[in-house]
Amino acid sequence: MTQYPIPALIYETIQSIRARAPHRPALIGISGAQGSGKTHWCKLLEATNHPRIAHFSLDDIYLTRAEREALAREVHPLFLTRGPPCTHDLDLADGAIAALEAAGPQTQTPLPCFDKARDDRAPESEWPRFTGKPEAILIDGWCMGALAPPDGPPLNAVEHEDADGVWRATISEALTVDYAPFFEAFDAILYLKAPSWEIVRAWRGEQEQKLLARPLTAEENTALDRFVMHYERITRSMLDGKLMADWIVHLDETRAVTEIERR
Repeated sequence: MTQYPIPALIYETIQSIRARAPHRPALIGISGAQGSGKTHWCKLLEATNHPRIAHFSLDDIYLTRAEREALAREVHPLFLTRGPPCTHDLDLADGAIAALEAAGPQTQTPLPCFDKARDDRAPESEWPRFTGKPEAILIDGWCMGALAPPDGPPLNAVEHEDADGVWRATISEALTVDYAPFFEAFDAILYLKAPSWEIVRAWRGEQEQKLLARPLTAEENTALDRFVMHYERITRSMLDGKLMADWIVHLDETRAVTEIERR
């Protein structure tokens, strides 16, 4: 993965926003399909501590397991699976952002954290703390900036379980009513654009293999195929340009940057 120009672009965006509004942290969203490298770059910049960056992910603000179970009972069973819009607690994110913006030099601000191994939000006592007031807040997420995707016939086996379209319609409404105002509050959104949906599935498999330190079994590949189907419609829509973004960073299959597009 090239070291340039993604970190430089993020850094320059922070500096530009801070020049206009030095009294508060720059609020920047980093978007991109699974495996595109968005969390990698955020953590890399966070670790440099220059500028001082507070970072968390949309993955850290998932609803609790109990909340998703209730949503699955009351709206549609597919909402048990975390990831798609409606499975995030945007109020939790807004609270963390507000706390970081109001922080003093010695303030210890807890940042949301989700335990994927338990498929539940980590206890607040285990959340990381950010000390002081950051110069920038980075929030990454696969659907950061997404707009409601076009409707149509089911794309895959998961969507065939949504025969009446309730799951898809609920997600689209949430993107319009709840997520759009959340995204609009960001100073800038950078989108790391994969070359195709097919490479997204390959990248997601690479992530799993690195995590497990071994090849995936046939059963694990089948489970992963099903998991990414929850993301397919919105990911394809974003690849087609249906999103809010100030910058689109085009990637090739190796995640190298081929073009940077200013919108």
